[in-house]
Amino acid sequence: MAESTRLVDLVQSAIDDFLDRQRPMLDAIGDDLAPFIDFSRDLLRGGKRFRALFCYWGWQAVSGLGSPGSPHGGPLDDVRSGDELPAVVQVAAALELFHAAALVHDDIMDNSDTRRGLPAAHKRFETLHSAEHWVGESTGFGQSAALLLGDLLLGWSDEQLDAGLALLPSARARLAARREFTTMRTQVTVGQYLDVLEERAWQSVPDDQQLSRAQRVIVYKTAKYSVEAPLAIGASLAGGSAEQVSALRAFGLPLGVAYQLRDDLLGVFGDPGTTGKPAGDDLREGKRTVLVALARSRMPGNARSLLDELLGDGELDDDQVSVLQASIRQSGAVDAVERLIDRNLDRAIEAIAEAPISSSARDQLVSLAGAVIRRSA
Repeated sequence: MAESTRLVDLVQSAIDDFLDRQRPMLDAIGDDLAPFIDFSRDLLRGGKRFRALFCYWGWQAVSGLGSPGSPHGGPLDDVRSGDELPAVVQVAAALELFHAAALVHDDIMDNSDTRRGLPAAHKRFETLHSAEHWVGESTGFGQSAALLLGDLLLGWSDEQLDAGLALLPSARARLAARREFTTMRTQVTVGQYLDVLEERAWQSVPDDQQLSRAQRVIVYKTAKYSVEAPLAIGASLAGGSAEQVSALRAFGLPLGVAYQLRDDLLGVFGDPGTTGKPAGDDLREGKRTVLVALARSRMPGNARSLLDELLGDGELDDDQVSVLQASIRQSGAVDAVERLIDRNLDRAIEAIAEAPISSSARDQLVSLAGAVIRRSA
């Protein structure tokens, strides 16, 4: 656990250094651009750093101390690790920059007010517009400015990735890691579109297809880029074999599904003081999640009609949220999702039980898996 903690500190330092290097360029253009650095820094100080951690332990799964499958792991102080560690830290930081870009864009699309206990980026720009009494509509300005911030973070993630890959001696490892990163970027972008599509097109989708379509969103919007891709990127940095990368994918995909299923439950039932978002936020946003699909399939007609009527109403009051929460619980959907989480966790752990990876990395991945599904935010 100390190793993971130190990795998180190193990644935060890499992010801070990166933003420090960007500031003079923006300052030279004008003081007006200060919010791009300030808002980015605030957003990138928070989070659980799961993507960075999975990248690191994907690397350690292959590099380890000694050969793959060694009973020892490769600690951050190991001599061999020291050769590649700076590259791994920089690439892990690139994943966090990419994640920040996705969050900024996601909050615009969902019209979310908060992120990690702070106002979402578009809300911060909106407040800036209002405070300065600029002309036009503050909402439109906030969304446009945040869209550009997300684009900037996306470009910066690529710049940070290149900086990390340049530190690797192996051209093969650089190419493999870059390929994994670009695939991840495509998958999460189209997955985000699928999420938006389901919120708008669900009425034209037969009831018996809604669950499978919600599961497709989970895979491409979250599961691959939250767990599977960071693991594959990390393993690629170490020159992982096809067998090693395949085993880590078989671990990462079901765990990523479990990760999003937990997120779906928190989006409806989470404690605002812990999640940093209002209670029932996913209900107001109209998320057509696996939880919702399962609930609809189990509800009596009148309850299903009420769910369809209220889901996606941004003006839902606390009483209406409570009614929907109770209805979803009574349907048995919450228990069904918990069983799915447990099933996917079991699949993930089984996938690496005999995999040709370092024992210490295997232990850490199992521990991370527990943290992913037990989290409350």
